[in-house]
Amino acid sequence: MQLPNGVTLGTEHFGDPAAPLVLLIGGTTMLSWPDALCGTLARGGRHVVRYDLRDSGASTTLDPDAPAYTLRDLAADAAALARELDDRPAHLAGIGVSGMVAQVAALDHPGAFSALTLYGTRPVAPGPVDPDLPDHDANAMRELFALPMPDWADRAAVAERAAASAEILGNDPEAARRLAARVFDRAASTDPAVQLANHLGMVFSKLDCTPRWRERLPELAIPTLVLHGRRDVFFPVGNGEALAREIPGARLVVLDHAASAIPDAAAEKIAEAMLAA
Repeated sequence: MQLPNGVTLGTEHFGDPAAPLVLLIGGTTMLSWPDALCGTLARGGRHVVRYDLRDSGASTTLDPDAPAYTLRDLAADAAALARELDDRPAHLAGIGVSGMVAQVAALDHPGAFSALTLYGTRPVAPGPVDPDLPDHDANAMRELFALPMPDWADRAAVAERAAASAEILGNDPEAARRLAARVFDRAASTDPAVQLANHLGMVFSKLDCTPRWRERLPELAIPTLVLHGRRDVFFPVGNGEALAREIPGARLVVLDHAASAIPDAAAEKIAEAMLAA
């Protein structure tokens, strides 16, 4: 879908377009939101739209190595897309790095959103973490960085690397392998920089994410659901606990058997919580 600012965002729709909108921000691609969850939400009476961030999937892809936009621009994309899809405020959801986009979007564009769901994210930008927040697990990061980089133009090699990463992060390796193949096929090209941006979200290491927004979280006045996998070693669960403390009235749901990715087995529980928001 093309936005008024000229950016095109790859979208996929589930359910009745006349139903209340649930907008799922890709982290970075829309496939970070499982088919099972999207379908369950749609059967619960929602119009579910998941979308790719810029430089991911079917969205506008220019130069992932040097993005000419900021975190605020990505937040504005979410608000603009919500308004293009429905006259009513939307339930906005972000996962991982896109949870940061969702927080800023809800703060900067409060009239566009009626509820907020945050999965496996934290209240500060990529980079050095605040002293009171748990950082990435050091052992897991050492193992991740020790993995050899694949040929990013080789679909099978990329899928194998995704499976190895999932093993370290506590996610399902087989599900990660299948997902990586789908992500590979949906990317704008097999150019290594494009594939790297799609699979690792490295564009977030290059984005201008200032100013800080954590101190503004008490301004949020919409129902907020914070979901976090207890086994998440990338953004450990203390980050979700901090979000739930600092957002007024937020509900925290910790998924005991989940890590950074949403397992299909958790789709019903997550959908039930989101439909109640």
